[in-house]
Amino acid sequence: MQLLTHTQINAKVTRLAMEILEHNTEERELYIIGINNRGMELARRLMDELTGLSDSPLYLWNLRIDPRDPLGSGAKLDHDVLELDGKPILLVDDVANTGRTLFYALGPLQQVLPKKIEVAVLVDRRHKAWPIYVTYSGMVLSTTIGDNILVEFGQQDVAVLE
Repeated sequence: MQLLTHTQINAKVTRLAMEILEHNTEERELYIIGINNRGMELARRLMDELTGLSDSPLYLWNLRIDPRDPLGSGAKLDHDVLELDGKPILLVDDVANTGRTLFYALGPLQQVLPKKIEVAVLVDRRHKAWPIYVTYSGMVLSTTIGDNILVEFGQQDVAVLE
């Protein structure tokens, strides 16, 4: 079943960007960290929107983590984590389910003392089993644990409930 169309996803990204900007007006810069492929795609789209709305410097980073085995290879940033000391961070993923991936994604950030860390997702499922708070969400869903949400980015974006 299709939950969001391409147009709806674009509208949600625009709204998320405005909300992020509104809550970060005092910040002189923002570090946006996308998790894996889909989180990185959402982070890119948010950055594009934010660039059109603000003159503040924005930095886009990628974080790789295996959601099925987060301890296996660990979370890896594509830049030096020490650059994040004292900086505002926006951690971005496509879907927040139990919060486990987001929890382990915070691992590398524990090496520094960021100014703040906020979390943005396109879909928040509210099945948190881990102590993760989503700051910005495009859509909040109440589903059963067995349901899967898949966000596909491409020419015809679609968020699908399987």
